[in-house]
Amino acid sequence: MRSETFYREQEMLGRRRRASDQRFRLVGMVLTLGTLGVLGALLLNLAVHGLSRIDWQFLASFPSRRAGEAGILSAWVGTLLLMLVTAGVAIPFGLAAGIYLEEYAPKNRWTAFIEINIANLAGVPSILYGLMALGLFVYQFRFGQSLLSGGLALACLVLPIVIVATRESLRTIPSSIREAAFALGATRWQAVWHHLLPYSTGGIATGVILAMSRAIGESAPLITIGALTFIAFLPPAPLMSQPPFVSFDWLFSPFTALPIQMFNWVSRPGEEFQSNAAAAGLILIGITLSMNTTAILLRRRAQRNIQW
Repeated sequence: MRSETFYREQEMLGRRRRASDQRFRLVGMVLTLGTLGVLGALLLNLAVHGLSRIDWQFLASFPSRRAGEAGILSAWVGTLLLMLVTAGVAIPFGLAAGIYLEEYAPKNRWTAFIEINIANLAGVPSILYGLMALGLFVYQFRFGQSLLSGGLALACLVLPIVIVATRESLRTIPSSIREAAFALGATRWQAVWHHLLPYSTGGIATGVILAMSRAIGESAPLITIGALTFIAFLPPAPLMSQPPFVSFDWLFSPFTALPIQMFNWVSRPGEEFQSNAAAAGLILIGITLSMNTTAILLRRRAQRNIQW
């Protein structure tokens, strides 16, 4: 009798668990579809208002007071150059800081204090980074209202995200891999470079993608440091046809970006400017998706020959 009662209780418990799993699966599916529905509605609204405006003239023209002649040439070029500076600063510094804190730093109160502050910095409003960049990069270091100041501001904004993603990716690697490397005589850096980083490429790349996706859509830090809302010229070219073939004058050039250009058009009356803003939004989404796709392809290529 006791065994029959026990089996019945276990069977009822199993049914309850399966029913709970099914309810959770249903709720998760509904929430996922709802999120995708909202995103689809936003994209559809942008496409309806701005898709017809996208053409070569729109991409290759400077902003104008006439909505029909306005373009986003200076905006998308400025956005790409900003992302170049941001990635060039945030990715190496974020990787180095994450590796040091996870693999090298001693576990004491000082490192715990640093970890807590890094986690808190990831949630600081972006306008505060703009104020910091205004006082430090624009006035203190005298970089001016330039691409360098804007890129450094966005790099500071996303740096905590890269650090946290790097640390979390390294934590997922089994300790047996580290122990095996040390047992074979590898140094700590050799273990990190040849084993930990290749295995954690996926998580790190995901964190970098999220960081750059946030940076490309930020406007508050750029407006704070004085990015232009109307600009009819391009920064100097980074590459030259004559020695030394590389120029860094573009780093100190005034700039604008797609989010700022969109803000300028949205604030103006008239449906034509609203269509321009919607078209610029579609271009911004396209650039973001292109960056994400490139990062995903690089991640898969790096992990292709990795075996646990």
